[in-house]
Amino acid sequence: MPLKKHVILGVHITDRIHHVSDVQHLLTEYGCSIRTRLGLHEADQGFCSPNGLLLLEMTDDENTADQLAQKLNAIEGVEAKKLTFDHP
Repeated sequence: MPLKKHVILGVHITDRIHHVSDVQHLLTEYGCSIRTRLGLHEADQGFCSPNGLLLLEMTDDENTADQLAQKLNAIEGVEAKKLTFDHP
């Protein structure tokens, strides 16, 4: 069944070492609503950035995406924003 829309959550995490457990708990709780998960952070030999970016492709249920974004935004050091692309 084709998607009605693409719903993407962009999640910026500062000091990810300290916030990873709370974020991971929510990602597990909402796991059946996350179609694709991509994690990005700056890394090089001997260096790993404390900040990170997650891109989450959600199912096309915007209410669930809004709930997850609200819970993520309640975690100190985490900011989530939603992008929605409709299919005409």
